[in-house]
This record gives sequence, C-alpha cells and structure tokens, in this order.
Amino acid sequence: MDAIGNPDILRAIADELGDWRKLAQPLVARYLVADGVGGAEFAAAVAREAAASRYGIPELRLGPGHIDITLYSVDPESGRRGVTAGDLDRARAITRLAKEHGLTAVPGEVTQIELCVDTAAEAALGPFWAALLTGDPDNTPVIDTVFDATNRVPGTWFQRTDAHPTPRQRWHIDLWLAPEAAPERIALALAAGGTLVDDTDPSFTVLADPEGNRACVCTALGRD
Repeated sequence: MDAIGNPDILRAIADELGDWRKLAQPLVARYLVADGVGGAEFAAAVAREAAASRYGIPELRLGPGHIDITLYSVDPESGRRGVTAGDLDRARAITRLAKEHGLTAVPGEVTQIELCVDTAAEAALGPFWAALLTGDPDNTPVIDTVFDATNRVPGTWFQRTDAHPTPRQRWHIDLWLAPEAAPERIALALAAGGTLVDDTDPSFTVLADPEGNRACVCTALGRD
C-alpha cells in the first residue's frame, strides 16, 4: 500500500475535494439527504460505481438526514490503514455522484473517535483489548493499535510512555474533527467548564474536564 502523506491529502482537499476531510486514518465525507430512500439510492449509486472500478466498496453509514462515507486502504502485510491515490480517485467519483444526486456536503460535521491508553507495554495490552473489543485477540494489525475489521468500535491506540506507577489517568479519547470545526468545539467545551491544558501543537489541543480528565481535539493540520 502506497499511502499518501497528509500534506498531499490536504492539498487535494483544498484543490478539488472540498467535500472531504482527513481524520486519523481515513478520508471522510458527510452528505445531507432528504430521506432514507434518497440516501439509499445514493448509496446504491456509490456501490455500483465501486463495482465497476478496481476499488472496493467504501464504508457507508446511512442515518436520519445524512450519509457518511469513509475511505481508506489497508496494507496487506502490516495491516496499517491509510489513504492512497486510489482512495483519492474514489473520492473524486463519489463527489461527482453526490453532485448528480443534488446532495450537499457538510464537511465540518465529520468526526472520528480513537480510544487512547498510555502504556509502556503495548505488546502485552494489545491481545486483551483486541479480544475484548473485537472478539479476536489477534486483531492487532500494528503493535500500537487495535482495529476492528468492520469498524463496529473505535480504534484503540497505545500511546507509548515510560513505565509509571498508578493511579494516573491512563485512558483518554482523541476526538478527530475537520480543522474548521475544532476551534468552535474547543470553545464550547471550555465554556461548559473545561480547562485548556496544552495548545502548543497545531495538530492537537489537550483539554480537561472539571475533574481533570483529559481529552485531545485532533486535526490533520501540521502532520506528515
């Protein structure tokens, strides 16, 4: 799998793929649909387009008033996920279909959650969390991450840290947002009683709730 770096993906989004946003691993678009029938018809058109091409059917999630489309490729050797040139081609085709169906994109609404745990022993933790979350202890395609093959649950990332005594906050969530949506979401969280912990890195902002539990708001900006 020849994954494309974030700078090239962000350039493609700026130049021609404005419906899409890069999150942690995937490229994601959300379109508004008038009703379930219209959404299903669009999903069928996407599936037919995929069947006629050499690329697989993307992940489609139809809900009340919207449809989410997630694109990524999986490296057959390492199991890593990333966006390839083929995924950009699929995004172009889906964008064209959305225009044909008269759909409106709302890229600022795309969201992804990763579960994150600080650990110095990711190789030991991986099988347990893979078994618990996905039903397969071997579902750790990369040593620092657990992915469910069908995306029933969020991915779990083992954030490398030095060994340390407990208690300490070990778990937190990474909330991935479109870059333009992050400032407002951070402001809302702060107004709701949160605290700004760290905003020195443009790719993520660390917040804490009123009891000190931390979370990161992440975007694709500033990443390789």
